[in-house]
Parts: sequence; structure tokens; C-alpha cells
Amino acid sequence: MTVVVCDALGRRVELPRPARRIVSLVPSETHTVATLLGPEAVVGRTRYCVEPALSAPVVGGTKDVNIARVRELNPDLVLANQEENSRRAVEALIDAGLPVHVSFPRGVDEAVQHLGALEELLGTGAERSEELRALVRRLAQRPGPPVRTFVPIWVDPWMTFDGRTFASGALELCGGSNVFADRPRRYPLAADLGKRPAVPRATRDTRYPRIALDEIVERRPRLVLLPDEPYAFAEAEAASLRQAGVPTEEIRFVSGKDLFWYGAWMLVGLPRLAALFDEVRDRPG
Repeated sequence: MTVVVCDALGRRVELPRPARRIVSLVPSETHTVATLLGPEAVVGRTRYCVEPALSAPVVGGTKDVNIARVRELNPDLVLANQEENSRRAVEALIDAGLPVHVSFPRGVDEAVQHLGALEELLGTGAERSEELRALVRRLAQRPGPPVRTFVPIWVDPWMTFDGRTFASGALELCGGSNVFADRPRRYPLAADLGKRPAVPRATRDTRYPRIALDEIVERRPRLVLLPDEPYAFAEAEAASLRQAGVPTEEIRFVSGKDLFWYGAWMLVGLPRLAALFDEVRDRPG
């Protein structure tokens, strides 16, 4: 049974039959494949694909993929991401004649659609994507005002994400309001930190602004979420925010997977985020 899916690059990905041998170059998609087909379906992974624990060989990192090793594994399908994997690696895999599907969900709805596309490529039926659609509908109907929230992704300098990202969409769906949703990245670094005029960079990704502590203070978040990935935030960063006078009621350490992993993990992560926002919203302030 031929399977045909269009990926994030607008490419037609055609398989002669549903994939059973998958090399995944994206941690969240590795988890999704293991959830849909079982861990044995993952025949190659990156060194960052650690959930669930797998015996599949490592083919490099998300940026430094060993193309020859991937070819040796003879996969039915290679899963990549436009943002997480390097363009050079993805193009090399495609040029090598490998069946590559490239994802790039920039919101919750796109992430739901992507899970459905994976189900088609793997021939598993639409049970998980339908479950996810139902979950998204339930979360969207919950009452209550959104909680003003700041989520950093890096320090030195501090970095966050704007409203054109999956993470921001997940926050909004679950009851948060991204205080930097309207703040695009400016180039160069000094412009992003407000120290000089910005230079237009039409071809650069502007969804991840670098920000100064003063700007975080000005945005007045009620809640700060400190994730454990892509940067593992700790008490030192929480102390820096407090010392800077960020006017937050609470700082919470959370799983980065709940914020940044699309795919099957959303069935776990989104309800956990929603429960956190309900708890904060319902607390007398």
C-alpha cells in the first residue's frame, strides 16, 4: 500500500508501504515512533534521543548526523525537523536517496496535523491523533483568564520565544499568556538587547529573541517557568530573576518536554501544563 504525505518543505514523501524501520533525528519524534509502533521500530537515533531508553545505534547528534551510518541502517523512513536538524544534513540525506520526512510544526494545530501524518507514514491508524484533537478541544474550552507567563530557553544572554512557536501555542492552549509573544528577535545582538538600531535580516529566524533582565521586569509576568531543556535551568537562574526584581508571584521548574515536544508527548505534557496553570490561577493573589 503506497503512502504519500507532504512534509514541511512542501516535498512529496512517498513510501511503497508503511514504514517499519525508522531513523529518527528528533527526540520528540523518536518518542512518538516508539509510542505508535514500539521501540524496536527505531533502528537509528541521535545521542539526544533518550526517551524512551533504546538499544538502537546512535547516528550522531541533531546537527552532526553521520549520513553514511544512516544509509547503512537501510531505513524505510528518516524523520528530521527543519529547525532542530542542520539544513546541510537534511539535504545530504535527501541527496543520498533516502526517504526523508521533514517536520516543522509552529503551533498546536500544526502539531496535531503532524501526528496524523506520522500515523499515515507508519500505518498505525489515527487513534492517537484523534485522541490529541479531542484533548485540544477540551483544553480550549476551559474557563478563566490566562496567566501572564515568561519562559526562558537560554541565559547569557537570556533568550525566549515569540508567539509564532509551538511552545507559545502550548502555553496559550493550557492557560498561559506568553509575555514575549509580540517580541521578535532583532539583529545584531546589541539591537536585540536595546543598545543599537536593528539591521533588517529578512532571511533570519526572528522567533527567538535575546532579552535583557530589565525587559523581563518590564513585561511583568505573574509566573516564570524554568525548563530543563534546551538549557537546564537551576536555582542560580531563579535567584538572578528574583534579584533583578522580576515581579512574579512564583517561579516553577518544569519539564522542557511538556513545553517543546510535539507528537505523542503532547498527550502527557499538555494536561500537566494545564493543571499547573489552573493551580496558579485559582490561588488567591
